[in-house]
Formats: sequence, structure tokens, C-alpha cells
Amino acid sequence: MKKLLLFTFIIILSSFSEITAWGKIGHRTVGEIAERHLRPEVKEKVYELLDGESLASVSTWADEMRSNPEFDKYSTWHYVNLPLDKDYDDVSHIGPNVVKMINTAIPILESPMAEKSVKQFWLKYLVHMVGDIHQPLHTGREEDWGGNKIDVYFKGRKDAESLTNLHDLWDAGLIDDFKMSHSDLSTHLINKYGSMPIEQRTAKDWANESHQFVPKIYETKEGSYLSYDYVYENFPIVEQRLYEAGIRLANLLNNIFSEQVN
Repeated sequence: MKKLLLFTFIIILSSFSEITAWGKIGHRTVGEIAERHLRPEVKEKVYELLDGESLASVSTWADEMRSNPEFDKYSTWHYVNLPLDKDYDDVSHIGPNVVKMINTAIPILESPMAEKSVKQFWLKYLVHMVGDIHQPLHTGREEDWGGNKIDVYFKGRKDAESLTNLHDLWDAGLIDDFKMSHSDLSTHLINKYGSMPIEQRTAKDWANESHQFVPKIYETKEGSYLSYDYVYENFPIVEQRLYEAGIRLANLLNNIFSEQVN
């Protein structure tokens, strides 16, 4: 009986781990947009650090590694919980969160003393975390795991309604419904938002920006049936946050690695 309960817990934990960040297309889109905006010399340095892998390909690594128990200690790096009426500085933050760890990654990647393997680890996490912090529900409420406990029904371009949850809908459902590959979605977003000025700001600011959307998102109640009108109203937010994440990641990497190029 104990073995059965433990197995059930592991399955639940694994399922939760798979739905706690932008889906694969979202993260790869952020990585692709960033890579297209890297300075040539910085891109070469990034490829060197990643052993030839692209930012898009490593963008999902931090989620994929969550199935490894050794990575449990990094689980809180993907989000920061905030009450609906509070910004980042209004809350006491104990332990690691996505804001703190982005700020930790930057000086490590800037350091000429850090070993390649260390920089590679932190670069992979940074690519992922910059994506995560731009997903509004990664600044959601602790009590419902950023919307993971709020079940909803979604019918987009599919024929049948499917049961999902509010967090997963914002991570992947709305993006998957758009039916574009990450490379095509990147091109679409660059064409659509390329003339929009993007302030770089700080990780704390990015979290507060995301959190501005959260109260409205939480107006969706448990068991809601969502369809095209929900997509029409909310997908532009997803698009803009993906684009902003990609541009800011590019700017961050350009700043970090420009001085390290031989």
C-alpha cells in the first residue's frame, strides 16, 4: 500500500512538473527570438558555451531535468508567488525564486573565473527563467499553484472541449491552439511587434509586469468553458510576453558576453 501511494505521489508530482512553465513551443520561441537578436560575436560565444546547441534547443532543458530528483532543489527557480494585490517588494521572499535566481545567474556568467560547465548550467537556466518570468501565472497565488488547481474546459480550434487547468492553458494551450512551430511563431511575433520599443528593466520589474495581468486572469472561475472569445481576448497578451522575453533575453546576453569575446 505504501509503495502504491508513493508511486501515485510521484506520478502527480511528475505531472505537475510538466505544466509549470511555458510549454515547449513557448520557451523555444523565446530562445529563437533572442538568438535572432544576438550580436554575431555573442552568438558565437553562446554556441561555444552550449557545445553548438541553439538557445531554442536548450530553453526547455530546465523543465526536462525536473524529472531528475537531483533537480528538486531547483523547483522554486521557475516562479515567484505573489498575492493578487501585492508587487514583488510588498512581499517577504524566503528562499530562491525566479527573480533571485536570474539575478544570481548574471554575475556568474559575467565572471571570467567561472568554469565552462558552470556557465553552461547557468546559461541554460537563465534562458529558461527569463521565459518563465514573463508568463503571468508564474507570479500567481501560492494556494492554487499559480492556477494549476483551477480546472477549466477549453475548446479552441479542436472539435471537442478538453479538460485542462488555468496555468496549463496559459503555458501551452493558447499557444498550441495557434498551430505554429516555434520558428514560425518567432517570425510572426517579430513581424508583429518588431517596431514596439521594449524597455529592458530588471527581473523584479518583469515579475511585476507579469503580475499586472494576474487579477484579470483569475476572474476565470473553476469549471469555466472557454473558447474562441477567450483566445481573442488573451492570446495577444501571450504573444507580447513571449516577444518581450525574447528581446530582453537577447539584450541580457549581449550585455553579458560582449566583453568576453576575444
